[in-house]
Amino acid sequence: MYELVRRPVITEKSTNGSTHGQVTFEVPIDASKPEIKAAVEGLFNVKVKAVNTIVVGGKKKVFRGIRGQRGDWKKAVVSLVEGSKIDVTTGL
Repeated sequence: MYELVRRPVITEKSTNGSTHGQVTFEVPIDASKPEIKAAVEGLFNVKVKAVNTIVVGGKKKVFRGIRGQRGDWKKAVVSLVEGSKIDVTTGL
């Protein structure tokens, strides 16, 4: 379960989603929605309503004159059942 939920994504947009009962996590590229749902429910003891996933493409960058590309990564937006809450700032 700890390998499926790598870290929380803390941005302005994901913080806005937390007011609506949504939490955003970074997950492996090959993780499926049922696996993510089971992992979040097992780790945080909450009830998950829905899981939406997004694959974020890596950006092309130039660093000290060397061209490169960041790796692709996947994020999962987990919607919780009303009354459930996850505080990502405290840890497990």
